[in-house]
Amino acid sequence: MLDITDFIKPELLILVPVLYIVGLGLKKTSLSDKFIPLILGASGVILSAIWMFTTCEVFDQRCILTIIFASITQGILCAGASVYANQIYKQLFNKKGEK
Repeated sequence: MLDITDFIKPELLILVPVLYIVGLGLKKTSLSDKFIPLILGASGVILSAIWMFTTCEVFDQRCILTIIFASITQGILCAGASVYANQIYKQLFNKKGEK
């Protein structure tokens, strides 16, 4: 059986609720809803990169490329989990017709 930590590093799982809260904040602005997943994705990549660069001990070319790749994939996965959690919440608890 697959576990979420098979895909998202356990240290980065905190980004899922953080991005969810950021998404709720963005929802209250005049920003169009179609841009929220893109902003969350970019925020996830940036926050993942910050964490990975601060935990890296050696900065050779291989390490930097690994950090870039991992930051992109982990940030997108965390943002996707956040948006997915929001959709589940909306489908389970919102009344019909509400957005």
